[in-house]
Amino acid sequence: MSKIWMAVGVILVGTVASANIDMKSKIAVCKGCHGQKFEKKAMGKSNVVKDMSKEAIIKALKGYKAGTYGGAMKKIMEGQMKKLSAKDIEAIVDKIKK
Repeated sequence: MSKIWMAVGVILVGTVASANIDMKSKIAVCKGCHGQKFEKKAMGKSNVVKDMSKEAIIKALKGYKAGTYGGAMKKIMEGQMKKLSAKDIEAIVDKIKK
């Protein structure tokens, strides 16, 4: 029985580790334009993410996903957000605003 629990534990740890790696890669894409500390205006046009509240970031990202938010960068961000779930968006924002 203990071998079964050990196997379950290994699977759970592996799942969490892979989720963390996946989240890091998703955030790395964001950092490519917004800066390592989210201190840049992406392509000189966006808001500076580090200066936004958590709620404002979530609203913007969900709006990009829905196609209801954005200006000059709307189409680029819409494409990026289509890949993410609402849970992914909240996890990314939690990492940004920690």
